[in-house]
Amino acid sequence: MPAISKRVVLPLILIVATAAVAGLLVATKKKPEKKPEKRDAPYVSVEQVQLEPLTLTVRSQGLVQAKYETLMLAQVSGEILQVSDKFVTGGLVKAGEVLAQIDPFNYEVKLQQANANLASARAAFILERAQGQVAEAEWNKITTAKPSELGLRKPQQEHALATVKAAEATLKQAKKDLQRTEIVAPYDALIADRAVSPGTFVNIGSPIGKLLDVKQAEVRLPVAGSDLVFLEQGGLNAAVSLSTKLSGKQFHWQAHIARDEGVVDDRNRMIYLVAQIKDPYNLQNQAGTIRLPFGTYVTAEIQGMTLPAAASVPRELLRDKRVALLQQSKLTFTEVEVVRHQGKFSIISAGLKNGDQLITSSLEYPVEGMELNPEQRPSSEQPISTAEPAEKINADTES
Repeated sequence: MPAISKRVVLPLILIVATAAVAGLLVATKKKPEKKPEKRDAPYVSVEQVQLEPLTLTVRSQGLVQAKYETLMLAQVSGEILQVSDKFVTGGLVKAGEVLAQIDPFNYEVKLQQANANLASARAAFILERAQGQVAEAEWNKITTAKPSELGLRKPQQEHALATVKAAEATLKQAKKDLQRTEIVAPYDALIADRAVSPGTFVNIGSPIGKLLDVKQAEVRLPVAGSDLVFLEQGGLNAAVSLSTKLSGKQFHWQAHIARDEGVVDDRNRMIYLVAQIKDPYNLQNQAGTIRLPFGTYVTAEIQGMTLPAAASVPRELLRDKRVALLQQSKLTFTEVEVVRHQGKFSIISAGLKNGDQLITSSLEYPVEGMELNPEQRPSSEQPISTAEPAEKINADTES
């Protein structure tokens, strides 16, 4: 073979052999095993359900008012001689305290006249009775026949007796009129208004002042008919917690439902319950209690029924009356019975049991049965439940 042919053929043979070996290696190479793509299960926050007794309350609001409000009117006429230093707007007086004095002179004179007239009438009656006895004795000396009423002076005696009774009534009236010259507080009261001053002349019916009873206060509380179902016996005698802010601080007072007004208001379709508060002005000086002035706007929480086993869960976790639970690391939905929605929470009385793992975090694409990983909750957090047995839960008008 010529030298030139060898220089051409040998490289070609080497290239072909190399390609064949490479092809053989590629053909005999083992393909890597395909492993299924592993996706981690989403992490979710869960809270443990704990059912406990839970007391509902119905929320309302109203203004504090006096139980009794009295417009004092003059019952006799005359000049106001003096008024009490306490008889001023905002003054506090005790029952029986004299607020003002009407000039008693004319009524003292009338009382003396009434006493004199009564004494005269009694004397006249005694005289007539004695004359009747004398007439009867004289008649019996003359005859045994029955004497006439006129002969025994019976009509004169009855007239004299009637005069005595009239004089007694006049004396009683004179005493009462004299007593009425003193304007007296009928009960422990706050002076809301004073209409007289020394020197004022008043007639019968003239206004003297306005008093407010401070032994008890009342608050009219509007309640929707749908909320009454959560109050036992329509709320009668139910405990009520009143609260308001005074000087930037929150204060509370205890009251009770004394009655309802018995009708539905045609303007707002509400039923009004009336709460009563004892000693609103703290006249008994109870420690830790401040006065509750009339006209104060207060919010009220009326104690209602107690559910034997219930839980309050965030309202946002409820979807079509179902909540999401974590069971054996899988998502499951369970139907629950909602007593009512209350603010940002739902009160659940059935469908959950103690120990259920309630999912509290949101899932982008929730599918029942999907695997989930629970996040560890800090040990300091509390389980989903009432914070303590029979905790009060407000039942607002939302449903």
